[in-house]
Amino acid sequence: YPALLDAIQDPPYLLYYAGRLNCLKEPMVALVGTRRASQYGIDMASTLANGLCKAGVTVVSGLARGIDAAAHEAALQTGGHTVGILGSGINVPYPPEHTQLLRRIAGGIGLIISEYPLDAGPQAFHFPHRNRIISGLSQGVVFVEGKIKSGGMHTVHAALMQGREVFAVPGKITSSESEGTNSIIKQ
Repeated sequence: YPALLDAIQDPPYLLYYAGRLNCLKEPMVALVGTRRASQYGIDMASTLANGLCKAGVTVVSGLARGIDAAAHEAALQTGGHTVGILGSGINVPYPPEHTQLLRRIAGGIGLIISEYPLDAGPQAFHFPHRNRIISGLSQGVVFVEGKIKSGGMHTVHAALMQGREVFAVPGKITSSESEGTNSIIKQ
């Protein structure tokens, strides 16, 4: 069981996984953000994931559309480790179009984790719980792009409650998808 995750206030009782557990032995940083990412957000997530992997850091994210997918893809392309945390069972990819991405992570140099049993479908209330695992595994969380009321911001709040470092990528001041990251920078 990952030591950092075991130290959070509400650690999962049980984890299901597919892939390589040695990913958990490296330092880990989470990259999170909006599902409706701009090209700038995708580029920033890719650049950060690439740099983190080259430095020997495992990239953690939630396997969602947008920022999460860009971070996982860049980690795989760099040949680094990446960990995808699901809000469903490990055999129920969500979103469904990420089935191949999930398989590439689990079948290569990555790891897929869920606290939900096999065949558990994605439910709206699963995702805030998933976010505490994303931050709980990581030494730090980078909020790449997203609104103030978003899953990325839930992960930031979980990280702060867990005593993790929080970082944010500055975004365009005219974009509503940058209001969360710019708010964090302001604070």
